[in-house]
Amino acid sequence: MYALDAHSETILQEYREQRPIFLEAEHCLIERLRKGFSDAGILVAALESRVKTELSLAGKLELKGSKYKSLADITDILGLRIITSYIDDVDVVASIVERMFEVDWENSIDKRKKYNPDSFGYLSLHYICRMEGFPYRFEIQMRTLLQHAWSNMHHDTGYKSGVEIPQEYIRNMNRLAGMLELVDEQFSLIRSELTDYRRRVQSLVASGDLDDVLLDSNTFRSYLEMDPFGRLNRRIATINQAEIHAVSLMPYLPIFKGLGCKTLGGVSRIIKNYSEAAYQIACYQMGLTDLDIISASVGPQNLCIAYILKNGGGREGIRNLFDELLGTLHSNDAMAGQLVEQSKDFPFMNQ
Repeated sequence: MYALDAHSETILQEYREQRPIFLEAEHCLIERLRKGFSDAGILVAALESRVKTELSLAGKLELKGSKYKSLADITDILGLRIITSYIDDVDVVASIVERMFEVDWENSIDKRKKYNPDSFGYLSLHYICRMEGFPYRFEIQMRTLLQHAWSNMHHDTGYKSGVEIPQEYIRNMNRLAGMLELVDEQFSLIRSELTDYRRRVQSLVASGDLDDVLLDSNTFRSYLEMDPFGRLNRRIATINQAEIHAVSLMPYLPIFKGLGCKTLGGVSRIIKNYSEAAYQIACYQMGLTDLDIISASVGPQNLCIAYILKNGGGREGIRNLFDELLGTLHSNDAMAGQLVEQSKDFPFMNQ
């Protein structure tokens, strides 16, 4: 079937006999890598693998079969590709691979250090590895998602066409490569800067200088980790000796912003100034019930209700609160009206 000499035919026959072993190793490697990344808390964009087909190997042997003494000299029969979202993660993934397998450093190559203007999509880190119990070496390529996308596009538009590409198109493709490389670098830079920002926010929140911390999704999430509504919720739970069911309180971010809070200090003052009022509302709501499970949202919800009632927001303000939390429902207006009517009996409204 193939134009092979006797030596290359012998290698090909060995491949046919050993192919099931390669397929078994492929499955084993994928599972080990997935577990390794999971244990390390690393999320990769994709994990690909393939065992070279007989046709592909025969083509390789036709071109340079004399280069190999045996099948063991061919290091890419089994190949894996690990695709990361960020440039920085390539080295992190590489360190995990180094701990999991024996790396043949002499035959491995870091193509990132051999940069050419048109090589963006080929800046992979290539390791030739060994795995205990598997007699053949295998290749692991590591690259970013954008590098992978560029490589595929470049391969389809240029390498596979069999036609010499005019310089005009090569120049345009190189310009695109430069743009993608810049995007790749900027994504990593932005991630790094956001990580630093979150650390600064956590430090400010922990320090208690809440008036210096602007209210946004990052700062509010860090604030919630301090359980700022916990004391109020626990006090409310004692009304019926109820259990507290944990829920996300992030939906209250736009509500506190709507109440005029620009910093975490504003939220903290609402908690300080309206906790007693929120507790009074809870006593009125739960006093005649046997409710033994309450949501962790009862504290912030009653704080907002107390603030709206005390500051003249009335029925419309309460309805808008319910619309934000529950979605626009006809029952929201009725509940708001009931609360406004009940508020006449709340002690804090007469203070």
